[in-house]
Amino acid sequence: MTLRELRYLVALADHEHFGRAAEECCVSQPTLSTQIKKLEGYLGAILIERNARSFALTPMGQDIVEKARRIVRQVDDLHTTARTALGPLVGPLSLGVIPTLAPYFLPWLVPLVKRHYQRLQLVVHEDLTQHLLQRLRNFEIDAALLALPLDGEDFAELPLFDEPFWLACPPEHPLAELKTIAQADLHSVPLLLLADGHCLRGQALAACGRLGDNDADEVIDDFRAVSLETICQLVAAGFGCTLLPALAALPPQRPQPSFVIRPLQSPNDSRRIGLVWRRGYPKARELALLGDLIIDNPPAGTRSVLTRP
Repeated sequence: MTLRELRYLVALADHEHFGRAAEECCVSQPTLSTQIKKLEGYLGAILIERNARSFALTPMGQDIVEKARRIVRQVDDLHTTARTALGPLVGPLSLGVIPTLAPYFLPWLVPLVKRHYQRLQLVVHEDLTQHLLQRLRNFEIDAALLALPLDGEDFAELPLFDEPFWLACPPEHPLAELKTIAQADLHSVPLLLLADGHCLRGQALAACGRLGDNDADEVIDDFRAVSLETICQLVAAGFGCTLLPALAALPPQRPQPSFVIRPLQSPNDSRRIGLVWRRGYPKARELALLGDLIIDNPPAGTRSVLTRP
């Protein structure tokens, strides 16, 4: 029995799919399947019931997966302890980032980190909030950059900065004539928003005062975009208005957008970005160092949170 076989089993239980588990483990699907069969042979027990289209963990398999998960976590903690002795923020750090932040924040963050912690290797995973939280729970990533607050008490949160919202609209839209946009100006204005599953959708509706209201239905559902860049192109083409977080409103690669942007004045005129990790994570102090680096050097267009825990 090897640690590799245990990792394969845990990955299969997490993804419930041979192909995705093999992809995460960087092996072929037949290799992963063969190694798990070897593990079953060593243990003398059937861990997985297979048929032509699906599989399921046996009761014994479920018990073995939980024990394997603890073993893998303990081994990873040993590696973490060894790396810590070399100094803070050394070696790989698996960091999850939500899609509405990653393309605008990472080009700013990576050079900053390299200047201060040259031996830190960021391994980035871009995904939706609910998926990143599950990956944290499954010990697949070390931390994540998410919009706060979160539900639940199993994560530690370090607020980093507040990111204001801006209205983006075509140049010929009536709102383009205003200097700032109040919440009342957005009443009954249909918006282009990201598809369900993106936390930014709810944040944008809250900024408009529509969250939980019947007006939340006043969105343009002809386009179910999954990226802010798609939304920006639709606004530029004159299909409607949207709300953009500051880092997406004027990123360096788009110094002169083909649409008008105006600052938003609302009780919920910003979203808070924070660093999140599992409670009890052995490198929590190192993650706090990374968080402090961002707090002390907030990206342009954001607002400082001014506080530390």
